[in-house]
Amino acid sequence: MHDLIPLSLLAPGQLANVSQVMGRPDQVHRLEELGLRGGAAIEMVQTGSPCIIRLAGQKLCFRADELLRVLVRRGAVT
Repeated sequence: MHDLIPLSLLAPGQLANVSQVMGRPDQVHRLEELGLRGGAAIEMVQTGSPCIIRLAGQKLCFRADELLRVLVRRGAVT
């Protein structure tokens, strides 16, 4: 499946690539500084609010409002 979905729809253990980060410029900049930007490979660790993802070997925690601004492509991580 290669359709874009909100990060919040990933199931625990599911892998994806970040396609787009949307929101206010300061929010987007903050997420990009953490490494959450287009092309980043992620794994959903825990769903809900807050959720936990694994990014570049680190675990990051996000609130639900931030999740809706991150679109990903499920499947094999590149």
